[in-house]
Amino acid sequence: MNIDKPKCYCGVFGIIGSEGPAVKAYYGLHSLQHRGQEAAGIATLHESENGKKSFSIHKDNGLVNEVFKDKDVFKSLKGFAAIGHNRYSTTGGSSIKNIQPYIVNYKSGHLALAHNGNLTNAKELRKELVNEGAIFQTTSDTEVILHLIARSKFEDQVDQVKDALSQIKGAYSITILTDDKLIGARDPYGFKPLCVGETKDNGFIISSETCALDINFSTYIRDVEPGEILVIDRETKSPENFISHRIHEERRTHKHCIFEYIYFSRPDSQIFGQNVDKMRRKLGKVLAQKHPVVDKDGEKVIVFSVPDSSNTCAIGYQDHLVKQGINSKLEIGLIRSHYVGRTFILPGQEKREVGVRVKFNPVKGVIEGRTIVLVDDSIVRGTTMKQLVKLIKEANPKEIHLRISSGPILHPCYYGMDFPSKDELIANKFNQDIEKIREYLEVDSLEYMSVDEMLEAMVNQDPEHFCTACFSGKYPTKVNTAITKEEYED
Repeated sequence: MNIDKPKCYCGVFGIIGSEGPAVKAYYGLHSLQHRGQEAAGIATLHESENGKKSFSIHKDNGLVNEVFKDKDVFKSLKGFAAIGHNRYSTTGGSSIKNIQPYIVNYKSGHLALAHNGNLTNAKELRKELVNEGAIFQTTSDTEVILHLIARSKFEDQVDQVKDALSQIKGAYSITILTDDKLIGARDPYGFKPLCVGETKDNGFIISSETCALDINFSTYIRDVEPGEILVIDRETKSPENFISHRIHEERRTHKHCIFEYIYFSRPDSQIFGQNVDKMRRKLGKVLAQKHPVVDKDGEKVIVFSVPDSSNTCAIGYQDHLVKQGINSKLEIGLIRSHYVGRTFILPGQEKREVGVRVKFNPVKGVIEGRTIVLVDDSIVRGTTMKQLVKLIKEANPKEIHLRISSGPILHPCYYGMDFPSKDELIANKFNQDIEKIREYLEVDSLEYMSVDEMLEAMVNQDPEHFCTACFSGKYPTKVNTAITKEEYED
């Protein structure tokens, strides 16, 4: 069921030099499932006894455990390296032809690629390539990268990758398999996370988040740097042997997606050099400093989150209420079901209401007669939040105060985060009038964080190193802001 949240981009994974790479890729993708739930795929690189290289691939729509439910699949996914991808469709549709990884056989050998992010100049490049005779098999912007690599005039595959990436703009964290190398690359702004770790048997993993290292008993080494092409081959024995290239000679200001800390990444991951859990607790602390709630009768305030992405933020919020001398208690006020399928029985509004009830149930003993602070990370359309507030009111709270650990979402994202159209965003629908949004949601108060407050919560990070375009409209790169969402995803 859609709980009215921004849709995650995708998750990428790569491994080389370790036993059972396909199985490790499976577990890695399983831990990255939150980044995309539409489809999954794994490609492996195999060398025969006569030295001939070949790719095997399995991919389909569904969750990771659904796509790979037949264990016999892994008999064909043999080899010494693998890459994997979890998909949520942003640019391109949800057609099976758009499921990654993509594999090709071209003049320089074999190549497989998995991509997280969106390219902002994909349409222009695609048109140029088609005019030059290129034939596209998918509607995904990722295929543009493959064509640029294949048409590069360089002989060496790494040089071809560098040549291709120097022509594209926007956001990308990618894993690539060539005939003998695993390559990880990140756009010069570093919009998306990408890290590298070492397995117990001295292999190496490149992954969107460190949680995919943890599940494979692997050790985090470092992030793939913004604007870096990191090359690991079968002979690489230690991180000191990594080969690093720069996509562009000039170093650009980092612009990490702030929503990774607010919502997307798992709290047990480390991204952009910092622990996600630590950041979310600090978001809660700043939220409590700037937007506290006090019971009108001097009684205890009850704080709880909309599970699960807001859990640690709520901890930070309540902890800092106490430090400010506000009588409060952290509780579990909503029970979330983790076994929700499609709620298709009832049509229209009834379907949406049942969907919320299937997903959440309030704990009446916690809520009844109390002043409630409901902490959430974002509001997109507001439809789910309205139904959730209605559900909580059935438990007879004294008051409901809504606190959001991000700003009002006002602008589309061109770097891979999938929002509804601008007019569907609740903050635009009510012309950024917070009081009207409060009235629509029927809560006693509603307060968001400002962009400056969000940046204040970014512990040990330079505030200039974050992209806040969906809140501020300040895009780090040149984008066609006049383009419609439908045209952009065509």
